[in-house]
This record gives sequence, structure tokens and C-alpha cells, in this order.
Amino acid sequence: MTLATDFRPRHSRLYRLRRAYFASPLTGLVTLLSVAILAWLAWIVLDWTVLQATFDADANQAICAERAGACWSVIANRWRIILFGLYPLDEQWRAGVACAVVALVIVLSCLPLMWRFSRLALVWVLGTAVFYTLMRGGIFGLVPVNEQQWGGLPLTLFIFVATGILGMPLAIGLALMRRSELPVIARVSGWIIDTIRSLPLLAILFTCAIVLPFMLPGFLIGEKLYRVIFGAALFFAAYQAEIIRGGFQGIPRGQEEAAKALGLGYWQRMGKVVLPQAFRLALPATINQFVIAFMETSLVVVVGFMELLAASNTAFRTGEWRFAYIEVYVFISAIYFAFVFGLSRYGAWLEARMSAGQRKD
Repeated sequence: MTLATDFRPRHSRLYRLRRAYFASPLTGLVTLLSVAILAWLAWIVLDWTVLQATFDADANQAICAERAGACWSVIANRWRIILFGLYPLDEQWRAGVACAVVALVIVLSCLPLMWRFSRLALVWVLGTAVFYTLMRGGIFGLVPVNEQQWGGLPLTLFIFVATGILGMPLAIGLALMRRSELPVIARVSGWIIDTIRSLPLLAILFTCAIVLPFMLPGFLIGEKLYRVIFGAALFFAAYQAEIIRGGFQGIPRGQEEAAKALGLGYWQRMGKVVLPQAFRLALPATINQFVIAFMETSLVVVVGFMELLAASNTAFRTGEWRFAYIEVYVFISAIYFAFVFGLSRYGAWLEARMSAGQRKD
């Protein structure tokens, strides 16, 4: 009896696999051919990246040319430029610690224990203060480093985090204004959202970086980096506001009416009833929007900033390492993949957690 019970689920899985991939001779042939092609491609990648690769930090183009694999020596020699850009060499330890601080803040923000406004605000305020102090310097004996010298991974993370911190509250405000019962507020916010969404991000960044200084008084100009971050946050907020509005539309009208019947005020209804459900419905699109925002940080190179991708281009644009551009791009792709894949997996876990909580309710 025990053997039969143990055998049944195994037989069921094998049966489903056979029905899915070997239902007919032609399907089986296509399955085997696909597996063979994938195995062949995997072997080519493994052979190029590991088996035939050169890892010696002292290797040059001649040594790398003797082997058919990748030349990872370019990473060993140019990783400082790739990761930190133009940041002063003697102070790059500060940039590395600043990246670790941002990573710690992001991890802490993902923990359910920290999901309270006071805790999140404390973590983000302290994290931002420590990051800016390390990168900018000028106090505690740290050498001042201008924002124009920031680059590589720290600049990419700073732009992404600042875009999310500024853009999300702005998106919530625009979404609430667009569903306002006052026609003037609803139409003005709708016009703002539609206008921003009709413009490419490059045009917004260029306007904030180049055009605004000619239009604003001197005391409002500020650093170019912060104008660029504001433009990116505004672009993020316009798209995120529509995502949140879609979440609003998925909530039954009876939810808000029941909250009104209980005597809850507007902000209580929004904070305790409407917004939590809207964010739950809009979570997949919200995660996707954050992924897009992270990848779009590479566009700031157009306005003169050396973020991660631009720093990697600088790393191999010399006569010595010009041949190793593929290795540099593979290294950068691994960094982007690690961040984006981790963010997508966290979004899937968060969505499953919220769905489980909704079923319990």
C-alpha cells in the first residue's frame, strides 16, 4: 500500500511530462532537438567563459589571443573604472561603502518587519544621509568630491533610488488628484500626466539639464545631477500614476462606500482601504516600472554623467583593451541581471504573500 501511494505522484509527474513533450513522435523529436541545441549552446558558453578563458591580471592582448576563450584580464585591470568611473582613486573606498549602504537599505526595506512608515522613513533618511556624506565628503575629514566626478555603480544606484523616493509619492498624489471629484483638479492632473507620458525621457532629461538653467533664476538652478533626477522622477511618476489609477479601477465601489458608512474620513479611506488594495492589484506593473527605471539610468550619459554603462565603455576604449569589449559588456550585463532578476523574484514573492493574506481575509 505504501509503495503504491509513493508511486502514484511520480507516475503522475512522468505522465504529464510525457504528454507535454513526447505526446507524438514529432513532438518528441522536436523536444530532443531543442534539448540538444540548448546543451550545445550551454557548452559553448561554458567553454568560452571558463574553460578557455584567461584570468591572469598581467595578461595582455597577445596572451589572450593565444586562447580562444574570454579575456577576463580586462576586468581585473579596469574594474575600478567600470564600477566607480571618474571618482578619485584614493577615495574609491568611500564609493564602495556607499554602494553597500544603499544595498543594505534596499534589503531592510524589503523585510516585512520594516513595513511601517516610521521605520522606513528612518532607514531611508539615515541611509541617504550616510550615502551622500560618503560620496560628497567635505565633513568628518573626508575630501570633497563634486557630483560631476561621481560615476559607475554608485551614481546608477543613487539616480535609481532617488527617482523611486521622489517619484512614488508624486505618483500617488497625481493618481489621487486624477480621480478627484473636482473637475478642475482631475483635468489638470490628467493633462500633466498625459503631457509627460507623451514626451521621451531623453527630451525631459535634456530639458532639465540644459534648458532649465536658462529659464530659472540663479538660486533655483542647483546642481545638474539633481535637476536630472527630478526629471527622471517626474517621468517615473507619470507612468506610475496611471498604474495606480488602474489599481483604483479594479477596486469594487462598495469598498469605499462601506468605509464612508463607517465614518472614515478621506485620508483614512485612502490610507487604510483604497490604496492598499490598489497597490496589491498594481503590484506586477509597479515592479516592472521599477525595473524600467533602473535600466533607464543609463540614459543620463546623454547629459554628461558617467553611470555604469558609460564607465564600462571608457574601460575598454583604449588601445590595450579595445578588443575585450564583449567581456566588459558581459560583466555589466551580469550586474544588471543580478539586480533586475532579484527585483522580479522579490516582486513575485511579495505578490504571493499578498494573495495569501487576501485569501485568509
